Amino acid sequence: MEVILKQDVLNLGYKDDVVTVKNGYANNYLLPMGYAVMATPANKKIHEENMRQRAYKEEKIRKEAEVLQAALQGKSVRVAAKAGANGQIFGSVNNIQVAEALKEQHNYDIDRRKILVDGLKIKEVGTYAVVVNIHKDIKAEINVEVFAE
Repeated sequence: MEVILKQDVLNLGYKDDVVTVKNGYANNYLLPMGYAVMATPANKKIHEENMRQRAYKEEKIRKEAEVLQAALQGKSVRVAAKAGANGQIFGSVNNIQVAEALKEQHNYDIDRRKILVDGLKIKEVGTYAVVVNIHKDIKAEINVEVFAE
């Protein structure tokens, strides 16, 4: 079944993408939750017209994202964490702490959900490369230095 996504769905697509999914996934999850609408010919026409009107705005947003990517690329932030004598920290460093450090140290207000820390499992003192999803295909890599308080 073809559906038009109304918002970003993890591991499926981004807002306004037309994707093909299994009938059960669409009928039992995407459509009832309001994440998608069926891609009927009428909905496809409306979608195409909306996409044409949105092209100018999208280009402006993309340029702003590229500027932000250039500014963020290679930046380094320091995050303090309580650590033991062997360098193991108590708990782990998450995306919320990285977002707060970016705001305090470099004055960039990045949404915490766009900072990908989960795959790293930051549980030791050291320097880590963290990816920031700025836009659909625009990503920046920042360095996070974790040190013991």
